[in-house]
Amino acid sequence: MKVFRLDALDAERAANDGAYLRFLREPRMSAGLYALSPGATDPQTAHTQDEIYQVVSGRAELTVGDETTTVGRGTVVYVPAGVPHRFHHVTEELRVLVVFSPPED
Repeated sequence: MKVFRLDALDAERAANDGAYLRFLREPRMSAGLYALSPGATDPQTAHTQDEIYQVVSGRAELTVGDETTTVGRGTVVYVPAGVPHRFHHVTEELRVLVVFSPPED
């Protein structure tokens, strides 16, 4: 078993001055914590892995392909591999748990 505390992960992410912290990498999946401040630009491009996003806190718009939705605490979104996507119009400090399968490089 591996146990992680989101507040500790967020502190580690912030201490490393990054928007993303990968905290788990296993043979079939990886996981990370992604954070964006209000007004921030999300530089993501399409990934070669499927992704699951679970919004832990905050509020933003998320565009996946040609679909856009508002996301907030408790929202879970599946993003297929190869589909362009990005968060935008971040209005509240955004924290997102990200799961990749297969694991990210």
